[in-house]
Amino acid sequence: MRPLSANDIESELSYAYLHAVAAKASVACKIGSRHDDNAGVDAELTGWGPFPAGGYREEVDIKVQLKATTRALVQRDGLISYNLQGIARYDDLRCAAISTPRILVVLFLPDNREEWLIQNDEALSLRKCAYWVSLRGAAPSSNKSAQTVYLPVKQRFDVMGLKTLMGAISRNETPTYEGGAN
Repeated sequence: MRPLSANDIESELSYAYLHAVAAKASVACKIGSRHDDNAGVDAELTGWGPFPAGGYREEVDIKVQLKATTRALVQRDGLISYNLQGIARYDDLRCAAISTPRILVVLFLPDNREEWLIQNDEALSLRKCAYWVSLRGAAPSSNKSAQTVYLPVKQRFDVMGLKTLMGAISRNETPTYEGGAN
């Protein structure tokens, strides 16, 4: 058996990050099946109210597509650009004809692999952080293999960000794409 590639490790760390944030937010995290993956879903999150700022729904689901990258975080006008590979994935995420909201979560890792995960007697640290974006309602792409998407800096995927997102969904506020030009 061969060791994991750098891409495999990045992917596994993105799952670990998702699980850690969800657990701390008291949100269930279920890894998707092969069939879910074919539909662009890596995991499903389920949270239960009460949610921040109230809401109508007591149980909220979010489907997640995970990505990880070591590319430098490039921020402009409050947006982070990310090159999403696979137009089929892009189309799955931008589809408005689905009932359960889908988000893209991108984990930004340090360039140096030795800094990705640091463990000592005091802490286990997964370096850098992730941001989320809903591509629901984004314009179709004329590209064949990839599409640049824009993640708002204000949408950090952390405990409070996840609780806030679930609260919005519980109030029937479905997140939509507000990114830059396609």
